[in-house]
Amino acid sequence: MRAMWMGTIGFGSYAIPVKAYSATEDREIPLHQVHEADGGRIRVKRVCEVDGAEVPPEEMVRGYVVPGGDVVLLSDHELASLPMPGRTIAIRGFAPQADVDPIWFAKSYYLEPEPAGTKPYVLFSEALQQSGRIALVTVALRRRETLGALRVRDQVIVLETMLWPDEVRTPDFPFRHADVDIRPGELRRAVNLVEELTGEFDPGRYPDRYREAFQALVQAKIDGAEVVQPTAAEQAEGVTRLLAALQESASEAEDARTAAVTKAKAAASRAAKARTTAKRAASRGRTKTS
Repeated sequence: MRAMWMGTIGFGSYAIPVKAYSATEDREIPLHQVHEADGGRIRVKRVCEVDGAEVPPEEMVRGYVVPGGDVVLLSDHELASLPMPGRTIAIRGFAPQADVDPIWFAKSYYLEPEPAGTKPYVLFSEALQQSGRIALVTVALRRRETLGALRVRDQVIVLETMLWPDEVRTPDFPFRHADVDIRPGELRRAVNLVEELTGEFDPGRYPDRYREAFQALVQAKIDGAEVVQPTAAEQAEGVTRLLAALQESASEAEDARTAAVTKAKAAASRAAKARTTAKRAASRGRTKTS
């Protein structure tokens, strides 16, 4: 794994140097939009909605749209000048892990200690496990401060980035306010069924059936030669462009040679006229002398 962040876990005047690694990876099936006729990828262009022109990267800046539609332009320099915490996972307090609803968690990162911080890292990890607590922290990742929590998994401290309070929606559905009549016998039977089906969590028991079926479908199409080669059209177009470029170069070279010949002939003609003029002048000079 490659570290995506380096900093410290800080509490009081002490800091534990750590590296952060993404604890999860996205295994989403990579489907793309393509042209049905030749399989070429469909590309999205960045186009200005005002003039319809494609905008190059060097002309792009960030903007904040205010009520009414006006846009405040913000440069990278201005954004960099905003106050941001340092590279420290700052511990703000502790809480029982059961008190923090998983809906608050956004993304997980493994924290690896630097060699010099291994002992305090392990000590802190053991303290969290034996106390049954998580550490509530703030940390700046990707130029944005976020809430976070430190918990332990397989002896490794995990940073869980969290959402801010205004980022978690409050459910407001009609059934929550309805008077639903649940009979005690029905509830007991439901609880008994849940307990009978309860076991240790083993994620390996739940295969990704869609992924397996999708891969089987793709392999069947490959085996049946149901594929297209979008690069063939690109290569043909490249050959056409190359021949056109060579033809253009040849035409330019021919034009250059023609111009050079014309220029040489003109120079030779001027030289011949000059010689003729000189001979006539010399002939008139001899006639006057005699």
